[in-house]
Amino acid sequence: QVQLVESGGGLVQPGGSLRLSCAASGIMFSISTMGWYRQAPGKQRELVATISRTSITNYADSVKGRFTISRNNAENTVYLQMNSLKPEDTAVYFCKSRNEFVSSEYWGQGTQVTVSS
Repeated sequence: QVQLVESGGGLVQPGGSLRLSCAASGIMFSISTMGWYRQAPGKQRELVATISRTSITNYADSVKGRFTISRNNAENTVYLQMNSLKPEDTAVYFCKSRNEFVSSEYWGQGTQVTVSS
């Protein structure tokens, strides 16, 4: 059974930091591209960052220099370190896995991040 379980969301003041985690099971984690996406109320889900199986990273322009994606293949976990948070970063953040070798992808259930004073 595939599970992607996000954690680490919460309420933070502008300028603050949060670290999201996504623990994966039931997938071939080490050969999967992992990504973080977010969806704000009334908006479409958008890419935040991805990290390939060879740890090549890609970021949305809106988070470059503030967010860092990383992975730990030994623990089947992907992280998103979010610094200098802004109110516009408020959204539900989702973890996604994509295995291009078998054309499969999975989503987590999401974790809420709220940036507000």
